[in-house]
Amino acid sequence: MKILVTGIAGFIGFHLTKRLVREGHKVVGLDNINDYYSTDLKYDRLAELGILRESIVEENIVKSCTNKNLQFTKADLENKPLIDHLFDTEDFDVVINLAAQAGVRYSLKDPYRYIDSNIFGFLNLLEGARHHSIKHFIYASSSSVYGGNTNMPFSTKDNVDHPMSLYAASKKSNELMAHTYSNLFNIPTTGLRFFTVYGPWGRPDMALFLFAEAMLKGDPIKVFNYGKMERDFTYIDDIVEGITRLIPRPPSSNTDWSGNNPDPSTSFAPYHIFNIGNSNPVKLMDFIGEIEKQLGIEAKKNMLPMQPGDVPKTWAKVDDFFDYTDFKPEVGVEEGIEAFMSWYKSYYVESKQYNIALPS
Repeated sequence: MKILVTGIAGFIGFHLTKRLVREGHKVVGLDNINDYYSTDLKYDRLAELGILRESIVEENIVKSCTNKNLQFTKADLENKPLIDHLFDTEDFDVVINLAAQAGVRYSLKDPYRYIDSNIFGFLNLLEGARHHSIKHFIYASSSSVYGGNTNMPFSTKDNVDHPMSLYAASKKSNELMAHTYSNLFNIPTTGLRFFTVYGPWGRPDMALFLFAEAMLKGDPIKVFNYGKMERDFTYIDDIVEGITRLIPRPPSSNTDWSGNNPDPSTSFAPYHIFNIGNSNPVKLMDFIGEIEKQLGIEAKKNMLPMQPGDVPKTWAKVDDFFDYTDFKPEVGVEEGIEAFMSWYKSYYVESKQYNIALPS
């Protein structure tokens, strides 16, 4: 297939693209390489894909120097003329939208970025799909949409009308916009609610990265809600496996759907929402303990109250996803943290990007 992957320089987009080109798909990647976190890390991910920093020209197509099936363009999703041009010239079979302004807490600081990228940008992609007979439109939603919901585990059949941040609201908006286009234009759309994704090449604003960095530097880690948090940590390889299994399986109409008892996860239109999570929430203090064990360092802990926009617990109900794909995420935190630490030490410590010594 020929696949548009947005957010290719991001954590999930990078890993998914590696998998897709390895399987022989043709991929056109798009990313604006914004400065929400280290652009060096984003450029290094692209370099792993054969997209060299010095070859990138804004809004121009660049070919990978290591894989003939991969091309890249640096551009904003909200650049409608460029998005229209890509759809007009590239003849995509599938769109996978992983690009977004990420981060719950950052949405309190710069809300306009979320509207530009997550709403206007998403609309441009839907419009492209509308006019070019896309076989499957897959997009990243988030576990954040569950917001004030306390019914555990989180189910895609639950109501999600009480977001706790603008980031979450933008992701819920994406689901509503996708349904509208599925209904009006018969575009098969699948939304994926990711649960705390981690692993090698991960985001520097996420807990595992922040904890490892602080502990290796001898700095205290910030432990919110006084450690009374649980997260459904999901390893990156499980996320990629789930997405690749969904690509050839676009949704169809749910003939049992009823407006008298509407199922939010399916529709009379070709529309589906899935959770992708490990379905095994881990207590934050246990997560920190595993990092301490693998680093051989006891963390200095700064115990703090809950942050605005955050929730105390996430837990994904994934039965419908397992039934649909015959796959259930399976990598546990011990194995996942070990893989992350191996990459982290190689990339940041042994390469001398940080002037710190590894514990003996």
